[in-house]
Amino acid sequence: MQLTCFIRYQIDPFQREAFAAYARNWARIIPRCGGHLLGYFLPHEGSNDIAWGLIGFDSLAAYESYRARLRADPEGRENFALAQRERFILREERTFCEGLVPTLGLPPSR
Repeated sequence: MQLTCFIRYQIDPFQREAFAAYARNWARIIPRCGGHLLGYFLPHEGSNDIAWGLIGFDSLAAYESYRARLRADPEGRENFALAQRERFILREERTFCEGLVPTLGLPPSR
């Protein structure tokens, strides 16, 4: 996995559970379409309206192929439509980062 797409969502804090259902739907859809789902994260303490989704890809070309498969996926299209219909996502931003391999996934030292 070379790239991670960090998706920052500003969500309606009164529709937290609707966003959680939306994120759970992606757990089925994203891997099927070729993304490595690293996880969705809901606000817990501090800000109550910022959530994150992290998806890994081998390359930018792999991301573009994933996006094409996602657009063709009926369940993916329905999940996007759900978000538009229910309006629980107020803003969405994507940033692509390259992981620094020697620093990834290190367990705590004891």
